[in-house]
Amino acid sequence: MPLLRTYRFGLSMALLTAFWLGALLWGGLGLGADRSLYLALYAGGDPPLLALSRFLSMLGRYYVLIPLAIAAAVYLAFKRRRRAALLLVIVFGCRLLVELQKTIFARPRPILTDHLVEVSSLSFPSGHSANSMATLVAVALLLPTGMRWKWIGVTGAVLLSLLVGFSRVALGVHWPSDVIGGWAFGLLWLLLMVRLASTRDAAPGP
Repeated sequence: MPLLRTYRFGLSMALLTAFWLGALLWGGLGLGADRSLYLALYAGGDPPLLALSRFLSMLGRYYVLIPLAIAAAVYLAFKRRRRAALLLVIVFGCRLLVELQKTIFARPRPILTDHLVEVSSLSFPSGHSANSMATLVAVALLLPTGMRWKWIGVTGAVLLSLLVGFSRVALGVHWPSDVIGGWAFGLLWLLLMVRLASTRDAAPGP
């Protein structure tokens, strides 16, 4: 079983890295599938879709995700202090590394259409996508619940993050590749931190 878990972890990390790298290298040029999917999802001229996209996008903002993470960490601190610390490392570490990537890669926002919400930062990776994926899944994964409810929570967290990411394309502020890169990085960071924490817990004492 330990060998199988190691294989699954390695495969997951390799796949997520490939998605992130592919989104970085072949996205953001306004060509091919990136352009087609962007135009297909754009909410301009569709008021119901625009309203829904703005609501979903709001769920990926810092003023929703950070209070959620802090509340979950406070709850965990009474029973699972290591999990509380791990949650905060995942959430704030992801936010820091996303901003670092934006600065390094300096990909401009799409200009094919109007931006339907105000934006001020660079484009790759999508912070809404990365931060919602890392934060929501981490909260669902680390809160102490039964296995059945845990997987329901994790599935719901992933689906909500997917919707948040799609909303950013619909609002015209991200290429689809920005969003894919964000999802991939958020999960990559989450899995890496959880793996390191579990390895440390399993290590024999001095």
